[in-house]
Amino acid sequence: MQENNSRVLEEIYDICDRIYTGMSTARTRDHSEIFTYLTELGKVLAGADRASFWKWEKRKHQLWTTSATGTDRIIIPDDTGLVGKALREKRVIVTNDPYNDPDFNRNVDKQTGYVTKSILVMPVTNVNGEYIGAFQIINKLEGGFDAERDVRSLSMAAIICGIALEAETFHEASLHDRLTGLKNRMGFYGDFARKYDAVLHSDKPLSMFISDIDKFKRVNDTYGHNAGDAVLSFTAELLESLADENMGVYRWGGEEFIMLMPDTTLEQAVQKAEEARVKLMNSPCNAEGNIINLTMSFGCATFDPEKSIEDNVAVADGRLYTAKETGRNKVVFEG
Repeated sequence: MQENNSRVLEEIYDICDRIYTGMSTARTRDHSEIFTYLTELGKVLAGADRASFWKWEKRKHQLWTTSATGTDRIIIPDDTGLVGKALREKRVIVTNDPYNDPDFNRNVDKQTGYVTKSILVMPVTNVNGEYIGAFQIINKLEGGFDAERDVRSLSMAAIICGIALEAETFHEASLHDRLTGLKNRMGFYGDFARKYDAVLHSDKPLSMFISDIDKFKRVNDTYGHNAGDAVLSFTAELLESLADENMGVYRWGGEEFIMLMPDTTLEQAVQKAEEARVKLMNSPCNAEGNIINLTMSFGCATFDPEKSIEDNVAVADGRLYTAKETGRNKVVFEG
């Protein structure tokens, strides 16, 4: 028993050392490595097979995790499952017979092929006591979970989880435009480094358009800034609805938006821009009871890997300028 306790303690020290080292380096800027270490810590502390952290995206009414299986992100509605119940009721949830629990979401098991036998869910808060996610431990290796004993064992990991989730939330907030919910210019550069740069240096094309709401100043001057904000949100939602899961839509600044399209030729990018132009033109915006007809101008380009990001954007921006100067409400892809 003493030898086993010493081994567990050494595991805990080792994981905590890796967490400390990871938090002290830039390589864990997206917190994913820290979350991985924390799941390992939770498993050791509780003597369980698996652990996962769930982040609560309140704006989207979603819960998501990437640590449940170590593969793709799993997303569930925030009003379902035991994680959702723990957050709604603001309490620890324990079940040692999940398949007979009406709140257990079997879809994750179906998606992963895993068999869940026991679950403990601890909701976690930020420093203000606001619930922001949950720490979930799955399949106790010996017997079932005990709410009092296991929660006490896991409290340290749950506290660190809350700090990490709060840091992740602040980081994500800095990458998003508060009004539209789209990623901002900082988010654009972050995504480019994380996923689009690899496309740019492959044999697949990376295309984009930059767009601008025509005569947007007139909207603010005529209807007021609240109506202008409504128009920006409406336009962002429309553009986002046209983007598939591999594309990214960004608020570049003011009334300008960018869509990045991997594995997309210039011709296909022009088609996407034309689709957006026509849809916006035919979709009046109801802004505080005012029906506002909108149009947009577009500049399209395919990225040249020999040029900087800024120079590539400048090519599309130059074509947008041409569209604005030659009548607006059009797509320009040459010159």
